[in-house]
Amino acid sequence: MLRLKLRLYRFLSGLAELPMVLLVRMLFGIASLLGPRRAGGFGAWLGRTLGPRLPAHRTALDNLRHAFPDRSPEAIAALARGAWENLGRTGAEYAHLGEIFDYDPAATVPGRIEVSGIEHFFGLRDDGKPGLIFSAHLANWELPAICAARFGLQASAVFRPPNNPAAKRLVQEVRRATMGGLTAAGPGAAFAMQGVIERGGHLGMLVDQHFTRGVVVEFFGRPVLVNPLLAKLARHYECPVHGVRVIRLPGDRFRLELTPALDLPRDASGAVDVQGAMQAMTRVIEAWVREHPAQWMWMHRRWRPAMLPKTASPAGPHPGAQANVTSVSPAGGC
Repeated sequence: MLRLKLRLYRFLSGLAELPMVLLVRMLFGIASLLGPRRAGGFGAWLGRTLGPRLPAHRTALDNLRHAFPDRSPEAIAALARGAWENLGRTGAEYAHLGEIFDYDPAATVPGRIEVSGIEHFFGLRDDGKPGLIFSAHLANWELPAICAARFGLQASAVFRPPNNPAAKRLVQEVRRATMGGLTAAGPGAAFAMQGVIERGGHLGMLVDQHFTRGVVVEFFGRPVLVNPLLAKLARHYECPVHGVRVIRLPGDRFRLELTPALDLPRDASGAVDVQGAMQAMTRVIEAWVREHPAQWMWMHRRWRPAMLPKTASPAGPHPGAQANVTSVSPAGGC
């Protein structure tokens, strides 16, 4: 009887998901037909039109008010609309990721992608060492993984599948077609990540989302929980940690930038301090977001005070982390 109920539940869940699957596929098909430039414009219109009508818009406004308390309500509203527009563009660009990434170091005419200091990327690729790369949901955050695959960097991107089943299937299809190795966040992910590093590969991860079992760091002056896996791997394997970001430029163009290896804070034994390392990465991301606030995903529930450990406190101005922030202005690469 229990098995029958389970099968019935799965069947009914599949039926309930069918309309959303059809809707997502339809929007993806429209974006495919429009081409990269018009698809981005269509996605931007859809994002700024529908986004402010969604419950997540209240989250975006609240997050922005806390992050920028000195800005007017009109400025906050404009940033929220910009964030929805960026999210809509990014969604529509999934249909053309392979085409959008047209960077050629030898080209005399600039394309859609520019990479600041490609030599830093080649150094990361050719140094014969494993490495860790952190990033954030800025502009089109999928492009660095495509850059790595195109230019022969042995890398695996750790990703968190979308909650929506229809979007999850589609995103995974696109990622498999355009990117290198992929590791889904979840049970067993830590072992897969260790395997990548032990084989001398590179691991990339978005670290600007809430992680319930994470360590506490400070982000825009408030404590948040962040996944500590990259810091733990850096501690265990003593491999360099770089940050990579994408900036959306006018004219449907992008710039990719890579930081030098971070000088991570260490504990009394000389080992990488996990909380301090995650604080250092988070401060770099905060600086990125402050520079281009409309290109970050403010509608995510990044701050969840009710879920913070009662005895924990953020790393705050950790001496090593703070010194590190001043030394990692983006130096180029992808």
